[in-house]
Amino acid sequence: MKTTKFEERILQQAVKMDGSINFQTNGDINVFPCPWESDKEVTDGARVRYQAGIEVDADGRTIVKRHNIGMNGPLYETLFETAHGKVQMKRPQYDRGRRRLDKEAIIVTFRFPKKYGLALTKALYAEETDEIMSYFKTRKEETVWK
Repeated sequence: MKTTKFEERILQQAVKMDGSINFQTNGDINVFPCPWESDKEVTDGARVRYQAGIEVDADGRTIVKRHNIGMNGPLYETLFETAHGKVQMKRPQYDRGRRRLDKEAIIVTFRFPKKYGLALTKALYAEETDEIMSYFKTRKEETVWK
């Protein structure tokens, strides 16, 4: 029997009172809730994606371990955005002993399409740089430029 690329082949199906788990030959694992719980929403209506490591034993026992993104949360925090630029703050990183590895940093990036040309790019760069500098002047903290 010839299988197509999009055909899903069920290797093992485990149906329990609280749901159904399908192990497929391509390595996918599908978990379906029980029919009387299918009208309830688990998320806010949108699909949620997780990064995780999944280990499946021969008897079907499955362990899902979360992907460790970082101990301190996201590395960059967006402070301000313009039409073609973004101002981000890099948070300080710590090791497991809570020693600071590096300092905070402000990162300003610009992305202009090549079709704008040099003159238009320079004009837009000057305008957006003024916007960003006025944003920094409104901050209560004193910014030290080195």
